[in-house]
Amino acid sequence: MKDGFIKVAAGSVRTTVADTLANAEEIKARILEADEAGVNLLVLPELAVTGYSCGDLFYSDVLLKAALWALEDICDFTRDKYPLVILGLPLRHRGKLYNCAAAVHHGEVLAFVPKTHLPNYNEFYEMRQFTPGGDIEDSEILFRGKAVPFGVNVLLQHETMENFCAGVELCEDLWAPCPPSEFLTRCGATVIANPSASDEIIGKAEYRRMLVSATSARLLCGYVYCNAGPSESTQDVVFSQQHLIAENGTLLAENPPFGETNLLITELDVDRLAGERHKETTFSLYPDGECRVVSFFQPLRETVLTKAVGRNPFVPAADDQLAARAEAILQIQARGLKKRLAHTRAKTAVVGISGGLDSCLALLVMVRAFDLMDKPRSEILAVTMPGFGTTGRTRGNAERLCELLGVTLKTVPIGEAVSLHFRDIGHDPAIRDVTYENSQARERTQVIMDIANQENGLVVGTGDLSELALGWATYNGDHMSMYGVNASVPKTLVRYIVRYEAGRSAPDLAAVLYDILDTPVSPELLPADEQGKISQKTEDLVGPYELHDFFLYYLLRFGFAPSKIYRLARYAFGGDYDDETIKKWLRTFVRRFFNQQFKRSCMPDGPKVGSASLSPRGDWRMPSDAVSRVWLDDLESL
Repeated sequence: MKDGFIKVAAGSVRTTVADTLANAEEIKARILEADEAGVNLLVLPELAVTGYSCGDLFYSDVLLKAALWALEDICDFTRDKYPLVILGLPLRHRGKLYNCAAAVHHGEVLAFVPKTHLPNYNEFYEMRQFTPGGDIEDSEILFRGKAVPFGVNVLLQHETMENFCAGVELCEDLWAPCPPSEFLTRCGATVIANPSASDEIIGKAEYRRMLVSATSARLLCGYVYCNAGPSESTQDVVFSQQHLIAENGTLLAENPPFGETNLLITELDVDRLAGERHKETTFSLYPDGECRVVSFFQPLRETVLTKAVGRNPFVPAADDQLAARAEAILQIQARGLKKRLAHTRAKTAVVGISGGLDSCLALLVMVRAFDLMDKPRSEILAVTMPGFGTTGRTRGNAERLCELLGVTLKTVPIGEAVSLHFRDIGHDPAIRDVTYENSQARERTQVIMDIANQENGLVVGTGDLSELALGWATYNGDHMSMYGVNASVPKTLVRYIVRYEAGRSAPDLAAVLYDILDTPVSPELLPADEQGKISQKTEDLVGPYELHDFFLYYLLRFGFAPSKIYRLARYAFGGDYDDETIKKWLRTFVRRFFNQQFKRSCMPDGPKVGSASLSPRGDWRMPSDAVSRVWLDDLESL
């Protein structure tokens, strides 16, 4: 439960129709398993105590009383158990019968929640036996001598974990136009539990997935959906035991139709959900009406994460998704550049081409933009500017790439101009410090800016999101352009997009792209080594980009504390980086992220392509003199 993680589960119950004693034993078995697994919230099926498919047996006093006795037995069993349990049973109140969920914890029923929307169409006939509970808000039911809240407006709030707040709706409620979950989440629920009994027919499983995922996205919540199984009566329909757990639009876990999982377990991050609501101003709290809050207590434990923590959060896991994502990003970049070229009436687009990844992607985008404009690619002007650190490999790749793409290449060596500049400012070229390096970067920017003036062109920037986050750019050097097409594409994603283009290119072009992919990332501002190879490797200096992109995603997208990011990084990279290495580069990231904001405050225009951007005009407004102390203290407190 630390860092906002709670463990949730949907439990299967092998129902014996109308046998409440047998069903109670099954329910207790699931509760015991959930307790041993450290589950915070366990959701069981609709009418699990009796079985959903009892039909007119729900008219029987014998069955209804047996259901209450079974609930008492289950309550006693939970007295020393950890989970908050949501389970279904029929409950009579003031002469009417309700399809209810009971919230049970530490030997007590905390609340009864009736089903709001009763299906009474096709194979469903619930209104024959049950009464809709949507109008019940402030009633109570006497259970074991204690008045228990009864109504649809109940929230279950953890006493010490503010963001762990659960609401309940039942089965058809999810399918209705105005589900109770909408009201409950606006009242503060971060998790919705749904005990369900939804029969299986062709196409329904996929619809459930879509419905649960979309609801969790729209309501910025976690959603635990637990369905009845094939042990229910199969007289006319069959239930499939499909369980689903989603968080803010992402399906985290599923027991597929007719799967045999006893407990479907995963973790929800309720702090992340609360953070999303904080940021999204259209998420409106405090609806008309109020909820009754019932508190419960569970000791805070370290939640062991069982769900996978992806190493590359900016990159889709599946190959087919990656291809679609890469194509979509290239379209956004190219369309953005096309508009800017048309607006400025530029005759050409100018880019500094180095033989590295970022300038390669920028050139690929430029080619797409010119193709969209029906302009010849030869009107693109790529400028290679060999300097003191340029290697034969990168220069050769730059030249070959331009040739195969059919763009115009211009070579402007900068060594002589930079040497003259050193003499002008009195800098000893033997001192290979930041002046030595940045003078080259600024000279290259001056060259392409002036060529753009000559040719009535627009300078296309190559810097990516990862470099902006780290401030790994020379101020008024490669930091500056007239339109930065890569500005919101992180380095890990740049690599996959170029690989995507390589996979759909002709063999000669693909060979060049693959070699660029295999070339170490470097600004090439220091002379090559004795073998003529790159001596200055960026990731040796500032750290691995796969780590920095991971840190960036969780800091920028969710505002996580460094201590929480560190914990997630250990799960994601534990096999490749030891704890101290992760902590070292996270410290570097936080320090540089704050210190280098001044470069982002005046960054050029560029298209946003994903959920994270550092544009000062769009997503990220941060003072350049903000101090990183409390973030670094949080990291050092581990």
